[in-house]
Amino acid sequence: MSAVRQLTGLVVFVAICFAVAGIATAFTTPAIPSWYAGLRKPSWTPPNWVFGPVWSFLYLAMAVAAWLVWRELGLSGGAVPLTIFGIQLALNLAWCVIFFSLHLPGPAFVEIVVLLLAIAATIAAFWQVSAAAGVLLLPYIAWVGYAAALNFGVWRMNA
Repeated sequence: MSAVRQLTGLVVFVAICFAVAGIATAFTTPAIPSWYAGLRKPSWTPPNWVFGPVWSFLYLAMAVAAWLVWRELGLSGGAVPLTIFGIQLALNLAWCVIFFSLHLPGPAFVEIVVLLLAIAATIAAFWQVSAAAGVLLLPYIAWVGYAAALNFGVWRMNA
C-alpha cells in the first residue's frame, strides 16, 4: 500500500472519529451550563475542562487503532472488526444523546454498559489483527468505565 493511500486512510479515520466527536459535542454542550450544572454529582467528578482534552485524545487513539486494522486488512478483509468499531462509535454518540440531550441518566447507564461491551468486543477484534490497535483502545475502555461509574452516581443521586 502506498504512503499516500495510507495517509489518506488515516485522514479518513480521523475525520470519521472527529465527526462523531463534533456531533456528540453538539448534543452535550448545550446541557452543560444548564441541566448538567444543576445535577448532584459524585465528589470524584472531574472538572468540566478535563473532558475536552481527554476525549480528543481518545477519539484520536480510536482513529489510529481503526486505521491500523484497515492498513493490515483493508475494508473487505477488516469488515468484521471495523463493523464492530462502527457499532461502538455509534453507541458512543448515542450515550451523549441519551444522557445530555434527553436528560435520561438511568437509560444512559444501561446504554453505557452496552457501550463498554462493544468496546471490549472491538478491543478483542482489533487485538487479533494488531496488538497496537488493541492497546490504543485500553485508555478508552478505562475512561468509559469511569464515565459509567459517574453516570451511575449521577443517576442514583438525582433519582
